[in-house]
Amino acid sequence: MSKTAWITGLIAIVSFTGCNGGNSTSDPAEAPSTFAGEYPIEIVATVGMVADIVREVGGDHVQVTQLMGSQIDPHTHNATRDDVQKLMRADMIFYNGLHLEGKMTDTLTKLSKRQRIVAVADRLDKSDLLTPNGAQGQSDPHVWMNVSLWSKAVDVVATALIEFDPNHKDDYQANAKNYQTQLASLHEYGLKVIATIPEQSRILITSHDAFNYFGRAYNLQVEGVQGLSTESEAGLRRVNELVKLIVDRQIPAVFVESSVSPKNIEALIEGAQSKGHEVRIGGELFSDAMGEAGTYEGTYIGMLDANLTRIARALGGEAAPRGMQDRLQVETQNTP
Repeated sequence: MSKTAWITGLIAIVSFTGCNGGNSTSDPAEAPSTFAGEYPIEIVATVGMVADIVREVGGDHVQVTQLMGSQIDPHTHNATRDDVQKLMRADMIFYNGLHLEGKMTDTLTKLSKRQRIVAVADRLDKSDLLTPNGAQGQSDPHVWMNVSLWSKAVDVVATALIEFDPNHKDDYQANAKNYQTQLASLHEYGLKVIATIPEQSRILITSHDAFNYFGRAYNLQVEGVQGLSTESEAGLRRVNELVKLIVDRQIPAVFVESSVSPKNIEALIEGAQSKGHEVRIGGELFSDAMGEAGTYEGTYIGMLDANLTRIARALGGEAAPRGMQDRLQVETQNTP
């Protein structure tokens, strides 16, 4: 079967099943063991956080296409015909895994028989993963929220690239080491600024449970209105629980997320107001998607710098308005 026929067949299946099942077409070839084409290696990554690692580690040897941009929720994103075509034409595919890209899982499974596909978070040590209560044994996929843990994902990407393209092993190793040095500085910055938040105010309340790794890494109590996936519904009981927490602890700020509707956070603010406590939106955090492409916040380091800086400042801590690298957009910063 030709590659064009394979693409056409898979697109037909995806369109018919809505990425929810169906029998796979016959496979025209097994996934190649090593790269034998012309450089740069064409790589597709699902989310920005993964794409950023691949760009940093791959350097000039790779060309990375990112499927999901800013404001796109990977939990609910269905693979489009255009997505499938990009995936099919890739030499290699990287995605987060741990069910983050929930509705794309079937498509990626079909492709895995003929494409080199790497589920980055799935290859991390299981002892580093969190499994929150009520998650039915499912590991929390938001591992990038702990910069120190995400640094280990750099090793996963580097190893996969070296296995596929051993000719550039030294470059991949050097690039990975350089990027991990930058991430170590970001992690230290996070520890420093979050530690300045008064003990009483170290509660991070957001739209959904994307910040559990963040809380463990930087010593914050984290509460989400929704569960691990944005598909879960926020019940009135949960909203009332959080309103009581906000009022009892006199929490000064709650946070909206760039890729999630703000309606549940707005309900918390209204609920607290009805009980005589004024709580404000402390800023927009990046959870499942980075900022706009071409901006500092559109990089992983910029994304986490923004989150760390905004949280510290809004909850009464100390951090420079423009963040660790003095590059954050001032107009989007929320000052206390």
